[in-house]
Amino acid sequence: MGVTRTPRGKWIEEGLRALSAGGPEAVRIETLAQALGVSKGGFYGYFGNRDALLTEMLDAWEREVTEGVIEQVESGGGDARAKLERLFTIASSGDGPMTGTTADLAIRDWARRDEAVAQRLRRVDNRRMEYLRSLFGSFCPDKDDVEVRCMLAFSLRIGNHFIAADHGSHSRAEVMQLTRKWLLR
Repeated sequence: MGVTRTPRGKWIEEGLRALSAGGPEAVRIETLAQALGVSKGGFYGYFGNRDALLTEMLDAWEREVTEGVIEQVESGGGDARAKLERLFTIASSGDGPMTGTTADLAIRDWARRDEAVAQRLRRVDNRRMEYLRSLFGSFCPDKDDVEVRCMLAFSLRIGNHFIAADHGSHSRAEVMQLTRKWLLR
């Protein structure tokens, strides 16, 4: 009986977890192997080196947070408001290794020090904004209004994590629901 190999995707997910926890410096082959409970030899069956893993991590992240999310939103059908509701739900649900806010923030931090990562992040953010524009644009005739709604929605996705403010008699969840309602008016 042959030895079961750790799937390539597991290495990528574990790499994204390490990146989220400690930045690109934390993505170390031996550490990932320990976290996966395997020897590091299996790593080299998939990746030539650490840089190859980092590239594939970014490729997987980019695919999942752009086309993967868009496909998920579009597959549910409905009008633009229904799609935006679905998108807001997806964006606020969980903190998985690929699509969670923690990975997004770690990549943003990395992009501050690495121009290639910054270029990729710009491409990802532009794709996300393009999709938001297509949805808001279907029911907002004013292009300025569309741009403001896109910026607010996207800023909430990234910045909500950093806001520690209380909201008077409202919970954070209530304020987020009110914000969604306002954006979709």
